[in-house]
Amino acid sequence: MSNKLFSSIDMGGQTLGNRMVMAPLTRNRAPDCIANALMAEYYGQRSAAGLIISEGTQISEQAVGYPATPGIYSQQQVDGWSQVTDTVHAKGGHIFAQLWHCGRISHPDFHAGELPVAPSAIKPAGDAFTYEGLKPFVTPRTLEASEIPGIIEQYRHAAACAGNAGFDGVEIHAANGYLIDQFIRDGSNRRTDHYGGSLENRIRLLLEIVDAVGSEIGHNKVGVRISPINAFNDMSDSDPQSTFDHIASSLSGLGLAYLHVVEVSMTGETDSNFDTGRLRDRFDSLYIANGGYDGERAQQAIASNTADLIAFGAPFLANPDLPERLRTGAPLNTADQSTFYGGDAHGYTDYPSL
Repeated sequence: MSNKLFSSIDMGGQTLGNRMVMAPLTRNRAPDCIANALMAEYYGQRSAAGLIISEGTQISEQAVGYPATPGIYSQQQVDGWSQVTDTVHAKGGHIFAQLWHCGRISHPDFHAGELPVAPSAIKPAGDAFTYEGLKPFVTPRTLEASEIPGIIEQYRHAAACAGNAGFDGVEIHAANGYLIDQFIRDGSNRRTDHYGGSLENRIRLLLEIVDAVGSEIGHNKVGVRISPINAFNDMSDSDPQSTFDHIASSLSGLGLAYLHVVEVSMTGETDSNFDTGRLRDRFDSLYIANGGYDGERAQQAIASNTADLIAFGAPFLANPDLPERLRTGAPLNTADQSTFYGGDAHGYTDYPSL
């Protein structure tokens, strides 16, 4: 395999050692919503990635949607994440925090009985993962227009906390059916104010969050993740190509670090009607491709310039030394799905390196 995948690249003034990104992977190992020493060990083991993107990290108590997921809005959480970033940096790695608000993909159990919030009061199909097991999603409460500046402020504050915790930047999670994605797609946004209706209105929240976060920590330290064809969390859009073409164009020219595109559905399928190349063409900074890539496909994508970096999920989960394994053609460990969510070191920090 030629070495393009393993060559360095400049990202917003930071030099990454290779083009391999560890994708954000929810692992539910933060029982008190605070990053801990076990998490520091886990991320430190994977520091050979050119860039690590942290698991989804909630920006406020309102943003929580799953058990035992970490936050980035209190001093205790900053201190917890500092262990992680110190460990990654000591091993020469780079790490961004993924800023996350689950919106309607939550449950009153997480909010002292209060309803989750969303752009519109539309109940998603499916079940919430709660501390007491699966419970049906509820109909969320519609965010008042007067509340939206407060949401944007939560993102800005979380970005400031991420900087204080030593993160090299942040990724704004606008994918996979969570709050920003709920505003973007017309299947979940039925608003008639400045944040609904037209395409410009539906992407307004994303752009205002990007502006607030970029003004706080520098736009060159901000990435955005989108998932144009992913129906996960009961998502749909009447014209995804136009919607996400417009997002890619609107994010261009802002000096962002990257656009991170989940090119597949949650079950790994592509959509022949959607052309991710159009997003690549419209966006003027680095393009991270995500979606079931193996080493060979990743190398082809980099060599053909259809992507600048490639994000790997389960392969990084099971192979802390994934870059070395791909570089040398070594066999890969198989990920144990039964230990993905929750638990202890087993299936987390005990995967063998070469």
